[in-house]
This record gives sequence, structure tokens and C-alpha cells, in this order.
Amino acid sequence: MKRYVPLIAMLAALSATPTALAAANVDPDWPCIQRKVPEISIGQVWNGDELPETAKQWDKDPQVADLAAELVKRSNPIENARKQVSAYAATLPKEQVREKLEQLFMGVFDRINIERGQIISGIARYAEKQRQLAADVRKKAAEIDRMRAAADTDQAELARHDQQLTWETRIFEERVQSLTYVCEVPTLIEQRLYSISKIIDETMQKN
Repeated sequence: MKRYVPLIAMLAALSATPTALAAANVDPDWPCIQRKVPEISIGQVWNGDELPETAKQWDKDPQVADLAAELVKRSNPIENARKQVSAYAATLPKEQVREKLEQLFMGVFDRINIERGQIISGIARYAEKQRQLAADVRKKAAEIDRMRAAADTDQAELARHDQQLTWETRIFEERVQSLTYVCEVPTLIEQRLYSISKIIDETMQKN
């Protein structure tokens, strides 16, 4: 059993994680240290004046919709996004700048909220799979301990089970590491939304 003590401890810690984070998260099954916020509100990221109803009509303007899609891409550097917003504003008649930039913000906001929601759902599914893997590894570790304790155990069969457990444990550990990085994605998306919101507001003030 000594051989599997570190593994069992790690699995126990994973199982305890949702409970330990329950105070910080409404969802006790949420696996991330970062607090779960299912949806971002406009007030969290928009410092400008209250947005009018016309801002919600962003998807009716193909140019606004296309630019919003470009600004949302995390592969698009923020400084490049700044240039894109500035270049777009420069094409607008002065009387349309505020309205169109408000629509642009709403387009970015709506798109990012959708993307972020999909990622959060993916994290939840990933965590559930990880809990299933943890239970499976615990079960197989216990079975190997029983086989080791039995005098009539087929050593070739034991070696096969041991190899399989080693392989599954490695997969589990890699997934634990991956989950750490995945948990950071919603926060990175929030930061991008705030940055773009600030760029749009500053551009609006300049024009």
C-alpha cells in the first residue's frame, strides 16, 4: 500500500477540492480556485454612459458585427485591436460615432459572454470526467493492493494491472495540470473584454 500513498493522497485532495472552495463558489462542484461567475454584467466592464437600446442592434450592421468578431479573438493583440477600433471610428460621420461604438461594444460583450459561457460549461464537464477518473484510479489501486496481499496472485496479471494503473495515473496527473491552465481562461477573457471596453470608451471620448 505504501507505494500508492502519494497517489491516494492526491486523489483525496482532488475529491475534497469542491468542498474546500464551496465558500468562495456558489457551485460546490466548480473545480477552479478562481470564483465561478457564470455571466459578466455590463456594469463590470463598461465605464461609459448607460447604453441605449440601439446598442443591442449591433448584429444588424455587418461591419460592426465583423469588427466585433475580430476584436474578440484572443490571437488578436490588444494593440492591434486598438488600431482597428480607431481606424473604424475614423470612417464614421461624427454624428454616428457614439452610436456605432456603443454597438461595437455590445457586439464584443455579447460574443465574449457566449464564448466564456461555453468555456465554463467545458470546465464543468472536464471536472466531472476528472472525478470519474479519480474514482477509477482509486478502485484500481485498491485492487492491486489486494492482489499483492494474496499468496496465489498471478504475477504476470499483477504486472499488467500495475502497468495499466501507472498509465492511467499519468493521464490523470496531466489532466490535473491542464485543468490549472484551463481555469485561467475565463479570467483572461474577462481581462480582454475590459481592455477592449476601455479602448472603445477612450476612442468615443476622442471623437
